[in-house]
Amino acid sequence: MISLKAVVEALLFSAPRPLSTKEVLQVLKAGAEYLEEENPLPELDQIQEPEIRAILAGLAQEYTELGRAFQLVEQVAGWQLTSRPEYQVWVRQLFPELRPTRLSAPALETLAIIAYRQPITRADIEAIRGVAVDGLVQKLLDAGLVKISGRADIPGRPLLYETTQHFMEHFGLKTLEELPNATELRQLPLPVFKPEEAAGPAAAETGALVAREAAAAPETEANLNEETTSGRTEAVEDPSRD
Repeated sequence: MISLKAVVEALLFSAPRPLSTKEVLQVLKAGAEYLEEENPLPELDQIQEPEIRAILAGLAQEYTELGRAFQLVEQVAGWQLTSRPEYQVWVRQLFPELRPTRLSAPALETLAIIAYRQPITRADIEAIRGVAVDGLVQKLLDAGLVKISGRADIPGRPLLYETTQHFMEHFGLKTLEELPNATELRQLPLPVFKPEEAAGPAAAETGALVAREAAAAPETEANLNEETTSGRTEAVEDPSRD
């Protein structure tokens, strides 16, 4: 017998990307119009998003209680079935053509600064780190972890950088508030770019606190070729030369 929960489960299994509750609801109601027989799910006429969310949460709990090798997780873009992290070493063997690569420590530090202080200019990043970051920022842009979000309203109108949805999905975040120690590190006084002053070692030491705090949490794993929370294996250009 067809049940609403089973239909939702079929959608999750077939979807190539995360599904939001709104999308699930739209698909359910659109599909009912193509039924050749009597509608087996008359409750679709009255169902709302909160009920869809309850079904999704129930499925997630059910998979956990049953100890399945997959899980249902809510990401920034919606809900998706993924394999559990403890099975990633075997899942990764399905993609032998992808080379294991990691973000270098300087790249991870730069990414952490952008994540916690976004939107931020390149000059402010350099003031915090104490070194030039042109190459690092470009590699993060190429990897899809960072994007240009506009220009700062200051003389020279420098570019502003912020993290992307891919960053959120890769690190399994629904909001930036889920970053480790987010409130504390966003309020921590950090150096800012001053044209008349060159950033020195003290600035770099202060700015490194952001990266150290972020790296201390398991949620911010920097391996970009291990299985991500989207259930897929990804690779980016190796920035280890920086």
